[in-house]
Amino acid sequence: MIGTGPEDDFPVLTKPSDWRVYTVSEITREIRRNIEEGFAPLAVEGEISNFKRHSSGHLYFSLKDAEAQIACVLWRGRSQNLLFQPQDGAKVLAFGSLSVYERQGKYQLDVMWLRPIGAGELQLAFEALKKRLASEGLFDADRKKPVPAFPSRIGVVTSETGAALRDIVSVISRRAPWVQLILRPARVQGEGAAEDISRAIDEFNEYGGADVLIVGRGGGSPEDLWAFNEEAVARAIARSKIPVVSAVGHEVDFSISDFTADLRAPTPSAAAELVVMDGAELSEQIRTLARRMVRHLKSRIALHAERISGLRKSYGLRRPGEGIRERRQRLDDAVRGLETVAGRRINDLRFRYASIREKLAALNPNAVLSRGYSITTRMRDGSIVTRSADLQKDDSLRIRFAAGSVRGLVEEIES
Repeated sequence: MIGTGPEDDFPVLTKPSDWRVYTVSEITREIRRNIEEGFAPLAVEGEISNFKRHSSGHLYFSLKDAEAQIACVLWRGRSQNLLFQPQDGAKVLAFGSLSVYERQGKYQLDVMWLRPIGAGELQLAFEALKKRLASEGLFDADRKKPVPAFPSRIGVVTSETGAALRDIVSVISRRAPWVQLILRPARVQGEGAAEDISRAIDEFNEYGGADVLIVGRGGGSPEDLWAFNEEAVARAIARSKIPVVSAVGHEVDFSISDFTADLRAPTPSAAAELVVMDGAELSEQIRTLARRMVRHLKSRIALHAERISGLRKSYGLRRPGEGIRERRQRLDDAVRGLETVAGRRINDLRFRYASIREKLAALNPNAVLSRGYSITTRMRDGSIVTRSADLQKDDSLRIRFAAGSVRGLVEEIES
């Protein structure tokens, strides 16, 4: 019988055979069987804590909420398929099966896959698209086109009211005022932005008048920059025949367009600096090369003069008559030859410098206007008019001259 008095702290067995006695291993296995068979695979939402990556490659961590926590394990074979880096504090959704770790006698979640929640979903989509496009070769270096060193017309795809456009215009006008900028305004965030950016890139390729494209916008949140992480924009950049410079956000921001573009710029201002060479620096480089060439030629002439002077003092030249005169004549010929070559080189450098200055002046839009030409712009969309067929009656126009501009309406169209 079992004692029931108040002095009895524990039941007393009169017959040990009345109870089944388990070993620790047996009861642990029984609990494991009940847990693993009693729960189907399930999803658990929580915050990661105590995250550890073992040298074996397995991941160990806990999922917790305000009142409880559960141990989790993600085996190496499954962890290799993760599209993000787990860390303490990250909110995740884990899918797996409940099991018991017999050695420590605790239950845990055997995780099959792990997904971030909230902002992590954007990162997950980013990594998935990046991985897929990379496997197609869209990021390969051998498919990237070189950016021209001296573009005359630069296409810009960005918001017409954003700071990015003001930065680009400021840098280009300061470094290379002879370069023409062509803006195709586009939405850079929100619904429909990716499609608008893609159309803008395609339209520039149909137009064919730009030497290079700058595509981007200023900084913002990941959601604000997301249009440049969409597949439509990546594929438009990849199929562009015109070199594309991606200039999205700040230096720390990376987008899918950065990997697809022919050149990545950390900011819109940096993109403008990358596509044009500073005119003042170019002129200074030419002057420096000219001075270096003159110094080199003078040094060579001085060296030969010194060698000739040494030869004149040598025993072999201490000869009377014809030998001396012949050597002097050869010396004079050599000096005249060197002077001729030096003069030609200097004149050639001066001519090349003058030619470059003339070309730069010819590319200046104001120089073209001063010769009697004008630029006609359609007011309703800001596009430059090159054919009368592009106009309609009563269209509002702005005509820019070398000095000032006028506005008017189309009264009649002549083909």
